[in-house]
Amino acid sequence: MKGHNVSHANNKTKRRFLPNLKKAKFTSELLKRSLKLTVSNAGVRSVDKKGSFDEFLKTVKNKNLSPRLKKLKKSILIKSPFKKKPLAKSA
Repeated sequence: MKGHNVSHANNKTKRRFLPNLKKAKFTSELLKRSLKLTVSNAGVRSVDKKGSFDEFLKTVKNKNLSPRLKKLKKSILIKSPFKKKPLAKSA
């Protein structure tokens, strides 16, 4: 993302907006291991909102994941217990 630094005299100089990247350690309860990832602050907040790293990976779309996380998501989906939806009663 691009923008301008604007001085008090209204001089505009070009600048870039960079993401707030952090190295974070996430633990997977299903796989019983931890991973160190470089994620943005918004990504850490998204994982916190879902409750756990496993739940976050289950709900996120594959196009938004790196190849390393796609493999991890696949192994989590294999190990996770499937929730069956109750059948609707016909009247």
